[in-house]
Amino acid sequence: MYSANADDRQDLYQEIVLQLWRAYPSYEARAKFSTWLYRIALNVAISDLRQRTRKPAAERFGPTVPDVAPPPEPGPDAEDLAQLYHAIGRLSDVEKAFVLLYLEERTYEEMADILGITQNNVRVKMHRVQDKLRHLLTQPA
Repeated sequence: MYSANADDRQDLYQEIVLQLWRAYPSYEARAKFSTWLYRIALNVAISDLRQRTRKPAAERFGPTVPDVAPPPEPGPDAEDLAQLYHAIGRLSDVEKAFVLLYLEERTYEEMADILGITQNNVRVKMHRVQDKLRHLLTQPA
């Protein structure tokens, strides 16, 4: 969700692995290992996205805007998935993080740990993101 093409996703993956390697000696087991890992990965992804949006790349001046995710495979739901990806692409970085955690079926407790907020705050923000996605999906393109 945070990279426009396969090469960027591979670069981001390598950066996440590098940051995890660097941070591992300071892991203190206060949270579950998966929560710690996810939090670092999410922070690296958001930082990378912010850095890329500040520095215009040559491809951004081309005639097409890159998709948020690879196009869905052909099938009966392909058009709906394409609309969903487009709507998710219009969300803020933080809203995308909530959607990603939701799609990975994380509990509100896990989301709160990863994002560093309370469970009630997660519930409120998830409700707002869902409302925003509904609005984006029902308005004409």
